[in-house]
Amino acid sequence: MRHRIVMSMLAGATLLAGTLLGASPARPADGSARMPGAIGQPTDAPDEFGTDWHDPVTAAPSVTVPSGKSCRITLAEARFRDFTPYRGTYTPPDGCGDRWSKVVLRLDGNVRGRQYDRLGYLRVGGVEILRTSTPEPSPDGIEWSAEKDVTRYSDTFRRTRDVEMLIGNVVDDTYTGVIDVEVTLTFYAAGRHSRPAAAPDRVLTLADGTALTTPRNSERIVAEVYATGSGGGCEEFWYLAVPRQAPYSCQADRGPYREVQITVDGRLAGIAAPFPTVWTGGWSNPFLWYVVPGPRAFDVKPIEYDLTPFAGILDDGRPHRVEVSVTGVPQGRSGWSTPVNVLVWQDARSTRVTGRLTADRAGDLADSSTYTPGSPHRVDTEGGHRLTVAGYVDTSHGRVTTTVSRRLADTSTHRWTDGEDTDGLDATWTDDETVTVTGHGGPARSTHTHRTYTMNGTTAVSAGDRLRTVLTLGDRASVVEVRGGRRVAWSRLDDTYTGDAAYTLNVPRDQRHAVGTTGERYRLYGSGGCYDRTLTTVQGMLTEDRSGC
Repeated sequence: MRHRIVMSMLAGATLLAGTLLGASPARPADGSARMPGAIGQPTDAPDEFGTDWHDPVTAAPSVTVPSGKSCRITLAEARFRDFTPYRGTYTPPDGCGDRWSKVVLRLDGNVRGRQYDRLGYLRVGGVEILRTSTPEPSPDGIEWSAEKDVTRYSDTFRRTRDVEMLIGNVVDDTYTGVIDVEVTLTFYAAGRHSRPAAAPDRVLTLADGTALTTPRNSERIVAEVYATGSGGGCEEFWYLAVPRQAPYSCQADRGPYREVQITVDGRLAGIAAPFPTVWTGGWSNPFLWYVVPGPRAFDVKPIEYDLTPFAGILDDGRPHRVEVSVTGVPQGRSGWSTPVNVLVWQDARSTRVTGRLTADRAGDLADSSTYTPGSPHRVDTEGGHRLTVAGYVDTSHGRVTTTVSRRLADTSTHRWTDGEDTDGLDATWTDDETVTVTGHGGPARSTHTHRTYTMNGTTAVSAGDRLRTVLTLGDRASVVEVRGGRRVAWSRLDDTYTGDAAYTLNVPRDQRHAVGTTGERYRLYGSGGCYDRTLTTVQGMLTEDRSGC
């Protein structure tokens, strides 16, 4: 059953519109999606989804901006109906200088009719400044928006640049939604009350896809990779892959363990766990996402790798080979996109910085998936990896040593029945990183980051082709900054999505009798303050929007 559903969605889709996940939960006799502990249905909420619903909204905070003068420009205006990119020209704004305290990108979109979720990117001068996806529309139409702090790309914005944007789309007699977007940039001028942001001095891209040449006085180098599994194939839901001996529609050589690696001249320079993004048609149940998308769906965050230990190698004035790969993907299988930007901070008092890589130690990569046949079938996966790299640079302010240690772990249990009518996943990924900098004229500085991603869900098709999905997604991170052995700053993020939705398969839209309760709670608190917002929807109506700490 599941394989048949997914294949029907793949026909004509840029992004896979889902996959069935989960063992069948207890169901009321009427087949609805209500369950013990779910929010009660408000008296003014509809009994089921209609032809329209609330516009998409997320609980994440808006970008905070300084007071004072600002300048706004339109970066792109486009209507996407196929795979033709929008191309334009960016010109720096007049009247706000060229050293800004903040630069904010805003995307506003609208679409109506019938359409799949689509993945998109926006590049300025070849630098990818946004990776995003789209919500699925109602017949009556929806509007949505996304904001992003793009101050780190200030170097790119100081000169006239080519602009390229693409949200690949298919429009025909069945899929009628044309995606209409406008993207703006707002520049906040530095002034008496807002200093210029400490942005990188240079933002570079890789020539011919792999070649990087940094300025010879680079003292800090950070690569960012917008890694996404997408394109409608199995790598879009890589976390469900099973070893080849298991009877499942998406197989891999070993199983679901994925790791995004970056190398410099063939030497392992960084490792990271990919975020398990669920797009707005995911888990074969678009009713989960019509109002509240999953974490990061509208603003895909790049993976960051501190390559400063390699600065002594990279600063020789010659091009070096920088490559990104995803461990665990079967040979020849497509589905991952990994565009790279490189952020560089330069030594303003020196024309040449020299140094050396002093350590590059990788542990053995653990990747074990155990298949247990039965009813249900089961795959248990444990994976992980460790890497430590260290190096120094001799700068105008002395020798500076940077050590980066990263540890990854992945545990998951995947259960499904014959025919995949029921399918379930319980998974946790952790990505722990410590960056320590010493010898810069002050006490040692360390930043400890602990990231945790979780996915726990069930989907089942019951009698009468009734599909129900119950799902929880978590995006969590804690960051502690230490100087001279004392904690000087800290923060904790907990972005949790919950959903419970059901509808009838293989019938016209007006006979689906879809119901669903979804919600998101986004909490961010620490030494910088507190933010806490909760959203709840019932049958597409926003029934709760509460803020407070």
